[in-house]
Amino acid sequence: MSACEIPSALVQSPGMPKSPEGDPVFPEPWAAEAFAMTVHLHERGLFTWSEWAAALSGEVHKPGRAEDGSDYFDCWVAALSGLLVMKGVADGEVILALQQSWQRAAEATPHGRPIELGNDPLR
Repeated sequence: MSACEIPSALVQSPGMPKSPEGDPVFPEPWAAEAFAMTVHLHERGLFTWSEWAAALSGEVHKPGRAEDGSDYFDCWVAALSGLLVMKGVADGEVILALQQSWQRAAEATPHGRPIELGNDPLR
């Protein structure tokens, strides 16, 4: 059995979304996009996989995180944001402002409509 075939304990977490077959899936499209962005930036050499693993582990193990893994991709985005700031690729205040803008846009978007940054009433 290869390392890829050995199930992670995280996959068994009750809060992790699963397909009808029981396989882990992305809970929302944004989580898949964050995953793809992370892999892309790693492939471009922005950070090593060891740096990524340490950043993600640090977020997952912070006090107050969901024990059932339900906030795993929130941890993922926080880890990625932290690495981007640490590497000087992005400014933390700009990231926070964009997160807040997307949140306002989501709250202002009628149900069933695509969330667009232009829906932020403060933009």
